[in-house]
Amino acid sequence: MSADIFMIVPSPFFSGLIWLIAIVVSLYLARTPAHYSIRALSRVIHNAMRLSAHSIMHAEKQLQQRNKEVLLAQGREASERIIEREFDRIETSVRRDLAEYPAIHRILSDEISHIDEDYKNSIEVPPNPPGWVKAVEAVAKIPSKGDPVVADILGDIHGSLVKANEKTLDEYRVSNQARHNHLKNMMPHWRKVLSLLNQVEKHVSNLFSRSVSIDRHMNEYEGILKRTDRSEQMLSSSSMTQFFISGLVLAIAVGGAVINFHLIARPLSEMVGGTSHIAGFQINTVAALVIILLEIAMGLFFMETMRITRLFPIIGALNDKVRIRMAVVFITILTFLAGIEASLAFMRELLMEEDAATRAILRGDNVSIVAQSSYLWITTAAQMGMGFILPFALMFVAIPLESFIHSMRTVIGVITVGLLRIIEWGLRLGGDVVRFMGNALIQLYDFIIFAPLWIETMIRHKQDQLGPLSHESPKE
Repeated sequence: MSADIFMIVPSPFFSGLIWLIAIVVSLYLARTPAHYSIRALSRVIHNAMRLSAHSIMHAEKQLQQRNKEVLLAQGREASERIIEREFDRIETSVRRDLAEYPAIHRILSDEISHIDEDYKNSIEVPPNPPGWVKAVEAVAKIPSKGDPVVADILGDIHGSLVKANEKTLDEYRVSNQARHNHLKNMMPHWRKVLSLLNQVEKHVSNLFSRSVSIDRHMNEYEGILKRTDRSEQMLSSSSMTQFFISGLVLAIAVGGAVINFHLIARPLSEMVGGTSHIAGFQINTVAALVIILLEIAMGLFFMETMRITRLFPIIGALNDKVRIRMAVVFITILTFLAGIEASLAFMRELLMEEDAATRAILRGDNVSIVAQSSYLWITTAAQMGMGFILPFALMFVAIPLESFIHSMRTVIGVITVGLLRIIEWGLRLGGDVVRFMGNALIQLYDFIIFAPLWIETMIRHKQDQLGPLSHESPKE
């Protein structure tokens, strides 16, 4: 019945042909407004996507500038902390070393005085020639002429000279030995002076190395203040590295927290009851989680009071006495919680032993109970040790947590900028695709009505050919 509505003539073929011709003619007559509508729609969608892409690009630039400011601010703060710590170390080193310099100077002066005195005593003074040498020389010039008296006199003089020379030589040897002893006494003083100078050189070298480190940090700090691209790239790569390293350390800490949780969850079920529920969770599970979170919080506050981390600036700005008192309170609470965990670990081992004994009794195996109880103290001690040590280990989670939080801002900013760039590229691509699809729809529209367009083209061509002939005939 519905097919008969579209039957214009009895033949279905001719009815379809008539409908086709009517549709093509209708599309041909509506060609101009249809082209305008397609172009307008594609242009509107294309411009909307382009404007959206431009807005996202503007937001991306603002976010990138904001990320740069945050990154440089974090880098500046970190550099200031490092430089401040280096100056504190240099101040401590200078105070310690300069406090020793007056004593070192006094010791050096004393040692140099001893060395100078020994040096003066070791100087060789040439002896004065004896006065009888000239007399001997005058006697030696007397001609002997074979006189035995003169020969005897000269022989006596020669013997006296030999004895005098031997005595002088002995005295010279004694004086040389005394000088050598003075020189030998100078050696300990020289060694002590050398040791003091080496100590001074070590202190100066330490200060020089720290000054080189401060120069390097100051150059980085100046680059951050000047907002150079190199400083931004260095800080960005450093933040990425800190993000992944701190994330890895936090994952390890989560593993330790899970072990700690299973260590105390079982005995807490005997204390607070394992059948009660809070928000769908067993109350012993919630209690174990609360204890672990309290330990992490106490460790975090202890790190803040010691100014190792700076997640809470108000704690770092407190008076030193108040901070020390708070640190003592936090470490005392943490120690108390660690003791509780050790007791819970011991209780857990007792419960496990009772369960094992019950199972053994049900099996009728009493010998295994005595055999197992001989070495169960090892596991008990191990569990108690883990229960006492793990809270103090979780205390240091504050350090990677601070690094993770600070670096996460940079990482999230970089990821967001990347997502905005992808969205911007997708909108631009979508706009170009819509514009291309509009042109393709126009071409498809003209392809559907190609027959009337072909007839129109042929008519215009004939008119163009007849136009020049009609203009030329009156002139003839």
